[in-house]
Amino acid sequence: MKLFAILLVFVPACALFSPGGSHTVPDNQNATGSDSTEYGLVVFDQGFETWLLMQPAHEYSLEYYKSKNRLYVSEWNYRHMNPGRYKGLYGSYIDYDPFTDYGLEFERRLYYYFKYFEETNRVRLDPGSR
Repeated sequence: MKLFAILLVFVPACALFSPGGSHTVPDNQNATGSDSTEYGLVVFDQGFETWLLMQPAHEYSLEYYKSKNRLYVSEWNYRHMNPGRYKGLYGSYIDYDPFTDYGLEFERRLYYYFKYFEETNRVRLDPGSR
């Protein structure tokens, strides 16, 4: 059985990792001069980035991704808290706030990570599939 790890990294823009693994250091001041925060998602699964490239780009709206991610994170965390019942597949707790604006790319990557996890582990994450 393969174990997959997901790590959500909520960092200021000056420490954001790009998908290619190199560091980017964007200006952390927007046009109004106030601090801005960007969020990144780092997945430690070797097959994910390649799999993600084969998925449609921005197939759904931001609201769709946020809605689905809220459900998936809730179910993921439930299963994480019950490792005996779910064979320890859900190794880390996901600290996701549905009221935070993570941005379209972050929401898309998180959504597709859940889809990738379902496909590679032959499980369903929607709450009705317990």
